[in-house]
Amino acid sequence: MSMMKGFSNAFRIPELRKKILVTLGLVAVCRLIAHIPTPGVNWQVMQKAAESGASAMGGWFDLFTGGAFAQCSIGFLSIWPYISAQIVIQLLSSIVPSLNKLRKEGENGRQQLAQITRYLTIVLCLVQSWAIASTLANPAALAAIGFHVDAPLVEDPGLGFHLMTMIGMTSASLFVMWLADQITTFGIGNGASLIIMINITSRFPQAIYELYRYCFLMSETANPARFVLLILFFILIVMGTVMLTQGVRKVAIHSTRRSMVAGNTYGMQQSFMPLRVNYTGVMPIIFAQPLLQIAGWLFGWLSRGEPGVMNSIAMALRGDPAWVHVIIYGSLIVFFTFFWVATQFNAIEISENFKKDGSYVPGIRPGIATAEYLDDVMTKITLIGATGLLILAVLPILIMSHMHLPWVVASFFGGTSLLIIVGVALDTLRVMESHLLVRKYEGFLSHGSLRGRGGV
Repeated sequence: MSMMKGFSNAFRIPELRKKILVTLGLVAVCRLIAHIPTPGVNWQVMQKAAESGASAMGGWFDLFTGGAFAQCSIGFLSIWPYISAQIVIQLLSSIVPSLNKLRKEGENGRQQLAQITRYLTIVLCLVQSWAIASTLANPAALAAIGFHVDAPLVEDPGLGFHLMTMIGMTSASLFVMWLADQITTFGIGNGASLIIMINITSRFPQAIYELYRYCFLMSETANPARFVLLILFFILIVMGTVMLTQGVRKVAIHSTRRSMVAGNTYGMQQSFMPLRVNYTGVMPIIFAQPLLQIAGWLFGWLSRGEPGVMNSIAMALRGDPAWVHVIIYGSLIVFFTFFWVATQFNAIEISENFKKDGSYVPGIRPGIATAEYLDDVMTKITLIGATGLLILAVLPILIMSHMHLPWVVASFFGGTSLLIIVGVALDTLRVMESHLLVRKYEGFLSHGSLRGRGGV
């Protein structure tokens, strides 16, 4: 009841209502771009291939592009080149001194990093759109990701088609990037994250229909009780995902600095530093899943489909047998979880900042001892976070392989899609709740307040 009242109150605040309407309008434009076919491509052929069924990799492409892949849309790249560029710059900022210096220079440095990110986005758009044009011109390559096309996709493949596809997809992706910036500035929440979430949730109605068809219409799997159990299982998974997203380990911090409030002097201040259990977010899965799928496609291409070692490796990477795929996939997720924490969490820098601010962890000596303590705590909670990510990541694979559910349904039972939906939803609701609380309205919860992915 409090949640519904919170949404009702949101539209009573003129500023917040305007932000919500601006966000909805810009998101609608993004969805429109995802339905504009690429010139020169027979998108009906691709649509027919998608409806006949696709592998996990093909379904993954279609899910995260909001259906743009199956329609050969110019919006196929969507916001992903921009996200990829941000990830690359963020990683390089930890190891390249010049970029690390820009990151520490405040607003001016952040603006320069943002400009570098946009230039890198253009390069990624051009490279990826050329690769897509080459794939569309050679439909046989789509068989590696489960799209079996029985007719030519491009009537006149050649340099002209490649250039036209590059210009169209690059322009569409850059326009979506601009829309994301406008949502961040004038709307609610982070524009890029919202666009990704909307792309994913646009497939949710189809997933509901496929689940209904699986449990009620297909004679070999029809079982109403199975439908109820799957819905209950989905609710439990969502609850677990929320716990993983919001879980923090609070490290107590004491400050020796004195502060003056209303003419009174106060001594030691007590606070805490929240260390998130899922510090990496969806990054390990984003790294591991494409790497595994691309490796499977590469070995499949090298084997030419003929029996042998290469073909066996390709089949294992794609999920046949499923247990080999799960072991490799899980190992990559754990590795990338610790890798991301190692590159992004700088315990030495944090301990130095504590010394400069006159703060310390109770019972721990300042300096190296504090850095070692923070590093030890972070390693332990990272292990918990990696285990949670591992479970969420492999659930869709296990459900699809053992229950033979379509990928569009299984993908919502965990993995990147559910993590993004839950994380972005919490972040967006937290922003809306802050507007409500400032204007003395009730938040979305009867007790306490929402906590996004950024901490408390």
